[in-house]
This record gives sequence, structure tokens and C-alpha cells, in this order.
Amino acid sequence: MDLLSDSPNMFSCPENATICNGTSCLLPPDNYNKILNTVLSTTITILLALVMFSLGCSVEFKKFWGHIRWPWGIIVGFLCQFGVMPIAGFVLALSFNVHPIQAIVILIMGCCPGGTGSNVLSYWVDGDMDLSLSMTTCSTLFALGMMPLCLFLYTKKWVDSSAIVIPYDSIGISLVTLVVPVGIGIFANYKWPKQAKIILKVGSITGGILIVTIAVIGGVLYKGSWTIDPKLWIVGTIFPAIGFIVGFLLAVMANLSWRRCRTVALETGMQNTQLCSTIVQLSFTPEQLGLIFTFPLIYSIFQILIAILFLIGYQIYKRICGKKVEVEDAVQSPYEQTNEGFDLNEKPKN
Repeated sequence: MDLLSDSPNMFSCPENATICNGTSCLLPPDNYNKILNTVLSTTITILLALVMFSLGCSVEFKKFWGHIRWPWGIIVGFLCQFGVMPIAGFVLALSFNVHPIQAIVILIMGCCPGGTGSNVLSYWVDGDMDLSLSMTTCSTLFALGMMPLCLFLYTKKWVDSSAIVIPYDSIGISLVTLVVPVGIGIFANYKWPKQAKIILKVGSITGGILIVTIAVIGGVLYKGSWTIDPKLWIVGTIFPAIGFIVGFLLAVMANLSWRRCRTVALETGMQNTQLCSTIVQLSFTPEQLGLIFTFPLIYSIFQILIAILFLIGYQIYKRICGKKVEVEDAVQSPYEQTNEGFDLNEKPKN
């Protein structure tokens, strides 16, 4: 219950007040954000699970398992995810001299595992789907230990890391909604390859629409405070860009194929912003949330915009260079999955 008061000359009792006495009244708590968050989270989880099932239809178990047995690409992704991103968040927080609470939310974002949106974008840029899905799975699993460790190391300057609540149940749910649908998709691809290809195409389109829809719904309907420090807007723009660029450069330095370089870049830049939002809401008071509440959404919006620019740039490059791209991507390991591009008019072979 919130206590509101004003001067006698300006006071006006709201219609939904439960008790009014002179110049003060009691209002029922506003559960709009809580209800909306629950509905959106449940709906998004179900839809993402369906999208991950469709993307699993692009994966062959032998090649997927090859990334687990010889995890060079996963190791590079791990270094980017839990090495580069937390350090980048720490440096950005220091460079912009933000409020301690704002510094913490930046670091929480940097310590989150990769999001499932990277898997959809990896398909659209002809990435290595086996690597993309194995990286997302492993980073979510590693997050159970790496998130507390990274937050312990980097938040000491501003706050006691024990004050930050890690929602292990949310991480577990993310892992289940990733692994189970992908596993079913892999089985479907093995058992019914023709039908799996159709499911893959439908799911990739649905996934792209879903990513944009989530950002729009969050930006338009969510009643968070948009009057936050302009520094957070700048950080929210720079941070994902650093992830994309550094992830790509490290993959190049690790001598990965161009297909895998694109995949690692997307996996590094696109964080699990939904998990970040959950941690923020569990760890801070309503007063503190006013300073930081919308940062995960800001990051989400700009990571999607940058990823779309990445996709447009790749498609232009692919159209101009044509065969050169095919030759570059042909240099691959025996365990790399090729999704052969996206052709909406292609029909299954009889």
C-alpha cells in the first residue's frame, strides 16, 4: 500500500483510493507491471520453446555432439561470454561514472549467458547452427557457476555481491526450454528430414517476428520509468556493439571459419535480457528500480537493431560477392552444420 499526500490547496483524492482522510489517502498497490511481466514471460517462454524446436530441426546429432567432444568453438564463445562481456561492462561503468546501482545492472547484463535470439539470427546469416545451439546451451549451463563468480569479482567496488539474487530456477527453466525442444527437433530431423526442413523454415520466420515483437511490446506496453540517466542509453547502445565486434575479432584470431565467426559474434552480443530483468527485480527495492528498471529493455532493443544491421550487411555482402562467400564458408571442420541458406520457395525433394 502506498501513502500519498499533497498540500491542502492542491489535494485531490484519486477515484481508486481505498481510504481518504484529510489530505492523504491510501491506494491499492499497482500490480500492472507484475501481471504483465508474468503473462509476457509465460507466453514468450512457450513461443521460444517452439522456435527452438524448429531450429533443432537444422541440427544433426553427430555434428552437434562433435562440438561437445572437440569444443574449440565453444571455448572461444565461453571466453567471449564470461571473459569479454563482464570486463566490458566493468570498464563501461567506470568510464561513464554511473551511479553504483546502475553500475551493478550493467555488470549483471554482462554476466548473463547468451540469449536464444542469437540462434534465430545465426540461421539467417548462414551461421553454424550446431555451434550456435551448443554455445547457447553451454553458456546457460555454465552461468549457474560463472554468474555468481563474475559478479563476486566485478561488483566489489560498488556493492556486496551477496545482495544480488541469482534466480537459479529461471536459469534452469531457460536451460530446459532450450535443451528439450532442440533435442526433439534433432530427433525430428533424423526421423522425418523432409518435414523437418519445412518446420525449420516456418520456425525461423516465426522466430524473427517474435524477436521484434518482444522488443515492441516491452517498449510500448511496459510501464517502466523511461526517465533514466542518459548515460544508460549510451551504455545500452555501446555494450552490445562491443559484444558483436570483439566476439567476431576473437573468433577470427582463433582461426575459426567465417561461418563460425558470424555465429560467435551473435552469441556474444545477444545476451539473455529476460534473465537480467528477473535478477534486477529480485535484487533491488522499488526506489532503486526507478534508476535502472528499463536498462535490460534498452539493451535488448539495441542488440536487436545492431543484429538486424549485421544481417542486412551480410545479405548485401552475400549478394555482391556471391561465389566468394561460398568459397569462404566452404573452409570448415567436418563437424560444422551447413543450413544452405534460406529459400522460401524451395520444396522438399521427393
